[in-house]
Amino acid sequence: MLDLFTVTLASLFAGFVDAIVGGGGLILVPALFSVFPGTAPATLFGTNKGAAVWGTALATWQFSRRVTLAWHALLPAAAAALIGSFAGAWTVTQVPADGLRRALPFVLLGVLLYTLARKDLGRIHAPRHGPRAEAAWASLIGSVIGFYDGFFGPGTGSFFVFLFVRLLGYDFLHASASAKLLNTATNVAALAAFAWTGHVWWHIALVMAVANVIGSLVGTRLALKHGAGFVRIVFVFVVTALIAKTGYDGFLR
Repeated sequence: MLDLFTVTLASLFAGFVDAIVGGGGLILVPALFSVFPGTAPATLFGTNKGAAVWGTALATWQFSRRVTLAWHALLPAAAAALIGSFAGAWTVTQVPADGLRRALPFVLLGVLLYTLARKDLGRIHAPRHGPRAEAAWASLIGSVIGFYDGFFGPGTGSFFVFLFVRLLGYDFLHASASAKLLNTATNVAALAAFAWTGHVWWHIALVMAVANVIGSLVGTRLALKHGAGFVRIVFVFVVTALIAKTGYDGFLR
């Protein structure tokens, strides 16, 4: 009972953080591994997806009611992200991810330093492409980061947000809202793969899903209330935490 309470509380906080800027897996996945240390990693990853997909989907819906989303670009991008995630999941069964594990902290550090250096980055929403070019860029982002999510995963939401800001000219609020749709697609793809192979504890995932949805509701409302500046601050904190976590996993564990 205490184990279920612990992972449910972690899922609540993960949903809160994930709704604002992504990075909920940074909280929930380590909690699952800590509480169930002898369990197959695939089962814990699948159970994580079984909880997180609901909060991400709800955040997408909540954002879409208050933020104008570029559906002409995001729907094909979501499809590309879903296909990319499937491809990444297949590739990781063929190629080890050790090199990426060690490179990831440095990539994230570059993202963090660029964001801090460009103090105006993501504060103003000024899309810089026409409809067709915007759809093409969004689909490229979806396929590349979707592949990464299926292949490895940590920081997927943060990468989506950063690339939407940097390449498409979105502010952090619109980028976060857009990232939720693509992240939902990659989560659905991964969950389908894990469920197909029986690697989801549904009795735990569904309890955690309720908490994840509650956290997502609170996080989305805060993001909508306080705007792009608030999301940028949370983004910096989450990326910093990801650098520490991935650096530890890649070099010290």
